[in-house]
Amino acid sequence: MVFALAAVLCLIAMLYASVGHGGASGYLTVLALSGAPADQVRATALSLNIGVSTIALIHFARSTRFRADLLARFAAAAAPCALLAGAFGALDQRAFNLAVSFVLVFAAFRMAMPTSKSEAQAGQPPPKLRATLPIGAAIGLLSGLIGVGGGIFLSPVLLIMRWATPKETAAVSAAFILVSSIAGLIGLTIQFGRPPVLVSEILFFVPAVLVGGWIGAHLGATKLSGILFRRILAFVLLGAAFKLGASTLA
Repeated sequence: MVFALAAVLCLIAMLYASVGHGGASGYLTVLALSGAPADQVRATALSLNIGVSTIALIHFARSTRFRADLLARFAAAAAPCALLAGAFGALDQRAFNLAVSFVLVFAAFRMAMPTSKSEAQAGQPPPKLRATLPIGAAIGLLSGLIGVGGGIFLSPVLLIMRWATPKETAAVSAAFILVSSIAGLIGLTIQFGRPPVLVSEILFFVPAVLVGGWIGAHLGATKLSGILFRRILAFVLLGAAFKLGASTLA
């Protein structure tokens, strides 16, 4: 069972990393459907997210100009909010599954969203703090509560508002996910006294997602546009959201 889960997580990491994401919403789906407790699912997904987002950041930062100014304007509010949500937020299993279903639907539409019409010009000036801080805070709270890095929420904002090009968005999202995931995991550690990860399983999961993440990030940053991966993943996420939501409401 654990080897099958590791193989699925490897594929998820590859698909997500191709667009600069860590894959937490995909990990949440697989682990939640496996019946693991919600808190362990959140912590494990965030832990895997940290590794894959680091790899994605390295690849995309090499292929485009890294927008540290843009990252700081969102992460400044997102990181403390993710930490607080991880430390004090709690959901029962039913609420957790429904929340994950919502995130997956959002992620699916984000992944299927075309980027060409909303592409910004390189060198775009950063948005005002009065716009970025509230958005960052909201993303941080939701991310820490559910157990994701927030890239699925930040990426469409950057693209729709034309605050970054697709490649810049991938690099900034990867860095944002890394910061937010670390903050959320610290919050969970504060709440439980230790990181409540799936201890025995994570030893198999980490190598799997690192391999998948490296392949996906390399292809996304240097070879592929990522649009095919996004559309395939959108169908996968919608199916998973439907299955998880239906089983929860049954």
